Amino acid sequence: MENLISVVIPSYNGEKYIAETIESIQKQDFCHEIIVVDDMSTDKTVDIAKSMGCRVIQNIEHKGQMAGKNTGIRAASGNYWLTIDQDDILAQNALSMLYDEMRKNPEYKIVMAKLKNFCSPDTPHRKKFVNPTPFSNILTGSTLFKKEIFDIIGFFREDTITGDVIDLTERLKNKGLSIHKADFITCYRRIHDNNFGITNQSDEYKDYAKILRDKLKNK
Repeated sequence: MENLISVVIPSYNGEKYIAETIESIQKQDFCHEIIVVDDMSTDKTVDIAKSMGCRVIQNIEHKGQMAGKNTGIRAASGNYWLTIDQDDILAQNALSMLYDEMRKNPEYKIVMAKLKNFCSPDTPHRKKFVNPTPFSNILTGSTLFKKEIFDIIGFFREDTITGDVIDLTERLKNKGLSIHKADFITCYRRIHDNNFGITNQSDEYKDYAKILRDKLKNK
């Protein structure tokens, strides 16, 4: 559909917070669909998503978050695509703000807004990890893609856990394209005991090194 945004949630054992994530999407003032791509959860994640009217795709083997994003891209019905983590909160009017930014600039294929951290009320001891300043350069929850871009640059690398921004930026650069940065907040990123950024910091460094090695090989 022309003005439909497909919002994809890669999930794995996210029963604790995913209902809040889905609610934040359902409250948006823009036409959307919600696709939950579940990576073999053993808790009630799938049941919650289905009970809230989401379209659910269940993996039959563990594939990881990047593969979940790719599955969501292929399944998306909209011409626009956004992904959000299973524990984050989409800001009020986020979808319409991203869409308006892209509509005003038809040449843009990717618009990236900002995120802001918040400490989950159930884990106050994680407050030290909260950056009070809005920031960008994280794709989930902040970035609207024209779905056609993936026909140009290909899908996300499934052999990485993090490092998607640096890989995406490099592939865009090779095609003479770039990410447009917008100065507004579209996502509140939950900091808690199992926050993806905290638990996968070592993998992030490994993935950056892997991507840089591949870049050097291809020169």
